[in-house]
Amino acid sequence: MNKITENSKNAENRLNTSPFGGLERLLRKNIQSLEPYSCARDEFKGEASVYLDANESPYNAPYNRYPDPLQWKLKEKISEIKQIPARNIFLGNGSDEAIDLVYRAFCEPRTDNVVAIEPTYGMYKVCANINDVEYRKVLLNDDFQADAKLVIEAADDNTKVIWICSPNNPTGNLIDKETILEILNSFHGIVVLDEAYIDFAAQQSFTSQINDYPNLIILQTFSKAWGSAAIRLGMAFASQEIISVLNKIKYPYNINLLTQGKALEMLEDEQLVKERVKITLRERANLMDELGKLKMVKHIYPTDANFVLVKVDDANAAYRYLVQKGIIVRNRNTVSLCLGCLRITIGTKEENETLLRELQIFSQ
Repeated sequence: MNKITENSKNAENRLNTSPFGGLERLLRKNIQSLEPYSCARDEFKGEASVYLDANESPYNAPYNRYPDPLQWKLKEKISEIKQIPARNIFLGNGSDEAIDLVYRAFCEPRTDNVVAIEPTYGMYKVCANINDVEYRKVLLNDDFQADAKLVIEAADDNTKVIWICSPNNPTGNLIDKETILEILNSFHGIVVLDEAYIDFAAQQSFTSQINDYPNLIILQTFSKAWGSAAIRLGMAFASQEIISVLNKIKYPYNINLLTQGKALEMLEDEQLVKERVKITLRERANLMDELGKLKMVKHIYPTDANFVLVKVDDANAAYRYLVQKGIIVRNRNTVSLCLGCLRITIGTKEENETLLRELQIFSQ
């Protein structure tokens, strides 16, 4: 039995004995009873010489054929790299698809609620509003850390999901590992840990913990370190039971052939990605050092991501000036705890130097 298979077996055993108690009490009733759409490629596995099952055109191969609805070839490659069984992987049209599916699977509109740290990634709230689910915010402290007790106290019997982004966006910092573990051990609903920026952090991913926590869903993406935001590919890692639910309610062919092919191409050159991450981290350190020399900069917050949150004299004026110069950063001045802040993505050496040059002029 290989390591991946052994870990999966242990996870199934823990699911049966965990106080979490499985998904039935959390799933929406209509999702429990849902008969998913069965597409042609679900009914046949393997290779054939003649395909006459899906009303496709026989011309313009390979684009005339529907793609693999469960993306097994791509999942098997991701499985090798992440050391997670392919059956514990869900692939979505960006992480946003997985976020929306969590609401549709677990949250009854106008009845259930979710809890999230604040400030954080805005799509958790947008999807809550789309799905008519109450969204409860728990403010981070001045160090942008979460208080596990406050997060848990914000939940009640109708709280189905807790959202945690780590490294967090827009603050950039990792949420304390012990805080996340306390929430996982205390809350018996779904905990979603969004690790979109984990490749830039010194701390290891929580993916090694999915066998221990059957209520944990981890989100990652090809949009950041993998440099592939345009192909729109997000990953979710969780128990086989949760992944089965997400597959049950997703659209049949949610990941197109071009995206699957480009992702496989990227995965063949993992070393290149690691080298680019090293360059980004080096540029991050250089940019933070140089920003600290500007009179307009009041504070630079610690970051574990490929961006930095910077408090400046007049964020609105600085943002408008940079736009006029063709340089786009993110103005976070109206976001909770981020008054007077700009969020700056780490670019190439040349892009960072252009930004610094214009900020030096603006500071004078």
